[in-house]
Amino acid sequence: MTLPQLLVFATLIGALVLFVWGRWRYDVVGMLALLALTLTGVVKGNDAFKGFSEPAVITVAAVLVISQALQKSGLVNVLVRSLGRVGNGMTTQILVMCVVVAVLSSFMNNVGALAIMLPVAITLANRAGRSASSLLMPLAFASLLGGMTTLIGTPPNLIISNLRRDLLGEAYGMFSFTAVGGAVAVAGVAYLALFGWRLLPQRVSGENRADLYRMADYMTEVRLPRESTLAGQRVMDLGKVEGVQVVSLVRGESQRPFPTPFTVLQADDVLIVEANAARLTELVEDGQLTLVGNEKITPEQLASDDVRLAEVVVTALSPIVGQSAVSLNLRQRFNINLIAVSRQGQRLRERLVNARFRAGDVLLMHGPRTSIDEALNTLGCLPLRERPLDMVPAGQTRKMLLTGGLFLVAILAATLNLLPVAVAFTAAATAMLLLRLINLRDVYESIEWPILVLLATLIPVGAALSSTGGAKLIAEGVLGVTASWPPMAVLIIVMVLTMTLSDVINNAAAALITAPIAVTIAQGLGANPDAFLMGVTLAASSAFLTPIGHQSNTLVMGPGGYRFSDYWKVGLPLEIIVVAVGAPVIALVWGL
Repeated sequence: MTLPQLLVFATLIGALVLFVWGRWRYDVVGMLALLALTLTGVVKGNDAFKGFSEPAVITVAAVLVISQALQKSGLVNVLVRSLGRVGNGMTTQILVMCVVVAVLSSFMNNVGALAIMLPVAITLANRAGRSASSLLMPLAFASLLGGMTTLIGTPPNLIISNLRRDLLGEAYGMFSFTAVGGAVAVAGVAYLALFGWRLLPQRVSGENRADLYRMADYMTEVRLPRESTLAGQRVMDLGKVEGVQVVSLVRGESQRPFPTPFTVLQADDVLIVEANAARLTELVEDGQLTLVGNEKITPEQLASDDVRLAEVVVTALSPIVGQSAVSLNLRQRFNINLIAVSRQGQRLRERLVNARFRAGDVLLMHGPRTSIDEALNTLGCLPLRERPLDMVPAGQTRKMLLTGGLFLVAILAATLNLLPVAVAFTAAATAMLLLRLINLRDVYESIEWPILVLLATLIPVGAALSSTGGAKLIAEGVLGVTASWPPMAVLIIVMVLTMTLSDVINNAAAALITAPIAVTIAQGLGANPDAFLMGVTLAASSAFLTPIGHQSNTLVMGPGGYRFSDYWKVGLPLEIIVVAVGAPVIALVWGL
């Protein structure tokens, strides 16, 4: 083994450890891996950042922008609004919603497709009085299955296409993945709709979802008698007491949900305050307050035409991951209160000021509607509420037609080889911007920069694995063990290894690491490299065993109340189906 090979292997092993550890975000890990190989001379300095100009990276960025434009146009709402009339049968609901999310994720960002369907699924579960946990994981898995079917469905497909261009001189076309990916997606969705959902727990039902946070446990009504020392003070003065939050104020016949910080408290005011037992006792004694009683605090008491309670889920790429409520300073920055946090279907019992947010957490926020809506983009959270799908705003028809038309033209141009894929979709995204179908701020906010950085940094790392002979060395080891095995068996081994990797690290990283090795193995067997590339593509998108394998899995963890073990119970049979269906179809379509 040569020194460059040792350096590549050491760097990849270190990156894998950091990916699994999860303390540092995957784009940071990718950059560290690239710098390590560049500083040691394995990757030439002039080649270190060529990954940022790769067509795969540019295409991912363009598709993310187009996905955002499609959502903003209302076109997607028109496509899914009929789901509100789907019957109450569980199999029917899951089948229809999984088909829709799979089709959407074939042509747009997987997480974006899931985010569109998430409020619809929760609303349907609430209406039927059943657990949303039966619906959400199948939807997340369907978004991954749909991404397998087209070139732009998911980053691994673009990575594999890029690698094929470098090796064989020609990239894959728009629908080169459809035969194999479509067969797997159909089998996977059928499994999820007929059997998969039955393996899921019933933890958060539509009937008791409103009681998930048990507001009576930490919210209390107190009255300010005339002798209270708080009379004449402002709401902000009371809010300065650590662990105490004024949520609503009742004065006479009027109720003021979310009173302003400058509201002056008066005698006989009734406050709904959030505080634990110790802080409440201290507040009552020091302020000479009177407890109103043990009346149950309801969501209706905290909402009005202008003020609402909103459940939102923290996404994997949210900037608030790892931060606390204190560090975010939500009331001062965004004019909203954080009422409660739910993690894996259970409300956090620890003090919110100390809690550090994780991806998949569900936050209960309280404040003016406009403040909450404006804060969500900055906080990287998605609302868990029904969107107005039943109507299209006036003047939106032209916008929908233009957006959909430009997207269709881009697909046709790429499919007919009139333009390279990256050029076609970048041109469509630019046209949408110039026609004001999406604004510049939305363009930059829609791009998931960590994914682009990860791709751009690991492309040279993957190339180094091949150029140093590292991929050949690993392939020779695999071939030495499987010398007498048929190519189909070796293909299955490659798929299983890629799946295992994808379950614990980003799927794009899994594809970049395993694809060069798979091609070298295929060449050693005298088999068709396309077959092995397709196997890696399917396997890299089959992260069904853990909540950390893909952002879609993480996104549903909180709203569904899932535990780590719930994923492999449903995901393991699905991964078996992917291999059992995918490998024979690959052999049939591409030949071994």
